[in-house]
Amino acid sequence: MSKILRVNMNDMDYKWEEVPKKYSTYAGRAMTTAIVHDEVEATCDPLRENNKVVVSPGLLAGTPAPSSGRISFGGKSPLTGTIKEANAGGLSGTRLGNLGIRAIVIEGMPETKKDWYSLYVSKDDVELLKTNDYAGIGLYDLIGRVWKKYDTRPGIVGCGVAGQRKNKSAGIFGNNIENTDPGRYAGRGGLGAVLGSKRLVAIISDDKGADRPKPKDKDLFDEGRKKLAEALDEHPVTGKLEDDDGNPYGGLKNYGTNVLMNILNEAGGLPSRGFSSGRFNGASKISGEAVHELVDKTKKKFGDKAEGMYGHPCHPGCIMACSNVVPYEKTGKAHVSPLEYESAWSLGTNLVIDNLEHVAELNRLCNDLGLDTIEAGNTIAMFMESGQIDYGDGEAAIKLLKEAYKEDSVVGKLISSGAKIAGETFGVTRIPVVKGQSLPAYDPRPIRGIGVTYATSTMGADHTSGYTIAAEILGIKGDVSDPREMKKAELSRNFQATTAYIDSSGYCLFIAFAILDIDKGFEGMTQTVNGFLGDEVDVTKYGLKVLEMERDFNRNAGFTKEDDRLPEFFRTEPLPPHDVTFDVPDDELDAVYKDM
Repeated sequence: MSKILRVNMNDMDYKWEEVPKKYSTYAGRAMTTAIVHDEVEATCDPLRENNKVVVSPGLLAGTPAPSSGRISFGGKSPLTGTIKEANAGGLSGTRLGNLGIRAIVIEGMPETKKDWYSLYVSKDDVELLKTNDYAGIGLYDLIGRVWKKYDTRPGIVGCGVAGQRKNKSAGIFGNNIENTDPGRYAGRGGLGAVLGSKRLVAIISDDKGADRPKPKDKDLFDEGRKKLAEALDEHPVTGKLEDDDGNPYGGLKNYGTNVLMNILNEAGGLPSRGFSSGRFNGASKISGEAVHELVDKTKKKFGDKAEGMYGHPCHPGCIMACSNVVPYEKTGKAHVSPLEYESAWSLGTNLVIDNLEHVAELNRLCNDLGLDTIEAGNTIAMFMESGQIDYGDGEAAIKLLKEAYKEDSVVGKLISSGAKIAGETFGVTRIPVVKGQSLPAYDPRPIRGIGVTYATSTMGADHTSGYTIAAEILGIKGDVSDPREMKKAELSRNFQATTAYIDSSGYCLFIAFAILDIDKGFEGMTQTVNGFLGDEVDVTKYGLKVLEMERDFNRNAGFTKEDDRLPEFFRTEPLPPHDVTFDVPDDELDAVYKDM
């Protein structure tokens, strides 16, 4: 029986609630959005008591559906002022799914700001524990302490020192499935700061003795998961590690999301030097192929002692396994896990840094601090753009980021506050943000569809809100020769609606490659959801309903269509090598949500 756990940090109490009928099909993003929309005053201060943090495992989390263990977090974003959902892998989605918890609602805040707390949830117990020893330390240390205390390998999510200090770039971390690395991140939007404002360092979920959630129509569910698993295995992006001849096959398994580095560079849409060029000569040195080669090299040199890995799953049951463990070249020991494309871009290409070890170290520091890597990289770029440090100086970037550990460091506060605040502080006029959130790793000038998503997303510049790259660059659902010739409003809207559905299901967004290209993949996805619910859900209608709630919240918070715009320089500065600007007219941007 699914239920909602409501935790009041003011009273230090909790209560269980039944899932309301109107939320019966909601989980993941749909659930976080619905609760935030219905319960949070849109004009509230995001870091005061009237905001809430909603935690919701995806609908299928805990089930044997392939790659379905994602977990969502929602609230009002301190970075954008909009509604926000961010999701991640790790153990917690599966653990909470097995416990039958559809949502945890964290509300209020302690009257005194002296102590820090953790929430422990198991099959038979809920405890709010005073855990001051978890505060003010790095996240590698924090997770290690939790796993030392609980020998059941619980799921852990929470905030690092950046969130505890209410820095606007703070994400919510999750632990890797096999170790104490804080490698799973719901990074965007500053939700880690909202959790920190509640004085809640960690949420620990222990599903020992719990049963897997059971689908209402098991036959339909099983038929669907088999179809989807087959489609994922067959597709060249999501597929198996090797083909029948022993050659590398699945792009994500072999090279991770960072397989995109060389692809975007070739397309001229890889932002470099603070969005001033679409190509980077050093891209291949920090690409997914470079990580793959480093892993193989260290395995050959150090044998079983080598800790590098590709084909690494980010949550239980993930068969795409796009994560990785980047090793130190000199020792073969693990340096950071994972190094995603967006992180390698923001902390590497964007900063003109082509030293893989420097990029990995910057990523590790972000993970330890609890910072969103995309926002951190763009913020460092503002320091470089203003001449505080030089583009390409990896050692200076590392030294700068380490300032964020120091509670009394003004520079540390600035580096953790986001690109908008840092850029404005230094008088930078080319600040790549929408609604306060910085752009990810795809320049919108040569790739217009993703620019429409950046502009119109309900959550600020966010590529995962409507990942048109699948169609514009990778040719999913048909070959695309010129990403500038497609109907961008319709393309982005369709991707945004489908994404909202996927984010609610618990599935990883990357199933989109297989479900859009292979008919049985789409059938399998819908059959697992419908089989689990025992009811038929329309993908587009479901997704649009989620978007309608998010748009309504933002309207009530004061946002209008005038906020659905990219920064001016994207329209006025041609991007080499193709020398194009973002020329999608405003009326086409407005058409994305014309009927909402």
